[in-house]
Amino acid sequence: MTSPNIVWISTHDINPHIGPYSDLWPGAEVPPTPRLDELARQGVRFDQAFAAAPVCAPSRSAIMTGCYPTAIGTMHMRTKAVPPPETRLLAEYFRAAGYYTTNNWFTDFQVETPPTAFDDCSATAHWRDRPEGAPFFAAFHSLITHESRIYGDAMHAEATATLSAEERTDPSEVPVPPYHPDTAATRASWARYYDLVMAMDVWVGGILDQLDEDGLTDETLVVFWSDHGASFPGAKRWASEAGLRVPLLVRWPGKIAPGSHRPEVVQMLDLAPTMMHAAGLSVPAHMHGVPLFSPDGQPLAAAPYAYGARDRMDAQEDTVRTVRDQRYRYTVNIHPDRSAMQYNHYPDHVGTWNELRRLAHEEGEMLSLGHVPALLTDPQRSLVSAGRPAEELYDIADDPHETRNLIDDPAHHPVRERLRGALDAWRSTHPDLGVVPETELLAQWRPGGASRPTSTPVARSDADLVTVACDTPGSSIAWTTSPPVAARERSKLEMQTGAPLPDGRRWHLYTGPFTPPRDAEVWVGAWRLGYAPSAEVRLPSAITTEGS
Repeated sequence: MTSPNIVWISTHDINPHIGPYSDLWPGAEVPPTPRLDELARQGVRFDQAFAAAPVCAPSRSAIMTGCYPTAIGTMHMRTKAVPPPETRLLAEYFRAAGYYTTNNWFTDFQVETPPTAFDDCSATAHWRDRPEGAPFFAAFHSLITHESRIYGDAMHAEATATLSAEERTDPSEVPVPPYHPDTAATRASWARYYDLVMAMDVWVGGILDQLDEDGLTDETLVVFWSDHGASFPGAKRWASEAGLRVPLLVRWPGKIAPGSHRPEVVQMLDLAPTMMHAAGLSVPAHMHGVPLFSPDGQPLAAAPYAYGARDRMDAQEDTVRTVRDQRYRYTVNIHPDRSAMQYNHYPDHVGTWNELRRLAHEEGEMLSLGHVPALLTDPQRSLVSAGRPAEELYDIADDPHETRNLIDDPAHHPVRERLRGALDAWRSTHPDLGVVPETELLAQWRPGGASRPTSTPVARSDADLVTVACDTPGSSIAWTTSPPVAARERSKLEMQTGAPLPDGRRWHLYTGPFTPPRDAEVWVGAWRLGYAPSAEVRLPSAITTEGS
């Protein structure tokens, strides 16, 4: 079987608000997305795809590892975890199989991205730099639709520069979900969001055009996805339908029937095993996702449930667990005494967050004067209230915005018990590190505040072959002919997201004994996710000859 090329095209912070979902998701009909419409016609639309977490880093860690964040420790926003030793970033498996792997450029996988994962992880990374004839795994990540682009005037203008005045969304025409107050400020934010979706569609088209230009369309599996839901109260940062439901489109010419639909519930962490299985690679047993396609493109059965979790995000301490079947969502709020919309320094000062706070404050003043509060509806008020139900149950088919909690409805007692049992079983099967105090996890992971070091690799020479080993469980090894250099200082965002050290060195993944290039010095290093890198070994002076 010829190994397919794989291209991932990911965006931030959107629900299925794109044309292919106009019959499924409220508001999807608003922004014209001709390039994504075309992609869906050429492949398959997953009707009900769900992120593992409603914020980017935990969600992206699940997608890139195939594991639940709560099980491997990546559930708290931007806390660098120490996953179990068997955990790898997906690209490393493809690289070991001979793929040229690139990431352009966003990472945010809740670990420092090791040089073993990608041949190139940078703002210029592209399949066009691969060795001739090599298959490739190329990931492209756009920030066009990120929350910051809605609320920052300059960033929004830059992100939507491709749109004419006529193409931009009229705020008076946007549908406002029932959990948001229908005000001018709310409508303006939603209109900006839809403009960003349109601009993102143009960006997607540019990548697809490059595949066409290179004659690679027919031999490339393309996946379009978002990391979690839209950047509004009740969505991003909420373990809700709007927080976790995302678009997922897959095109695989000659393998997947054009214009097909997959109605079942799938998890975004299914992508890792799906890509491996499609490429004919063995799926590691530790992955929690399941393959959705066979190597010949035939649909495979998905798991019956999609699970999600919300944990600490910035200063917001919270623990929420949720499960979704084909129709219903059941949610457990482990801290029902806490507001679903705790103070968060960034979003609290912008757009729809600020608008909800303003109206809630005005309702409080009305109440203090003896008036009945009437500025917010119950669904809107529930977002800013001081507490929430311990359990929630919603019929998504009938109530997609989750406005009617059915947890105490006798008619839905069997559904509640079934989903409660499914969620309990999931938390029993997979360790839930989110209930362990974060300070305890940090003390275990980094005793004394310092990361454990990866052991220095040992190199041995037998004739012209060099064999390298590292005794740190879960470590990966790489070698380079690029000498150590002083790297430029990483930006704050690069440090937060765990982007590779920008030193320009190109590392080769060690997969077995190799012959070093003649007349070139070689440096060898080892990395284990969550650990500090090893000291580098310089060859040949550091080689231990067999038998010595």
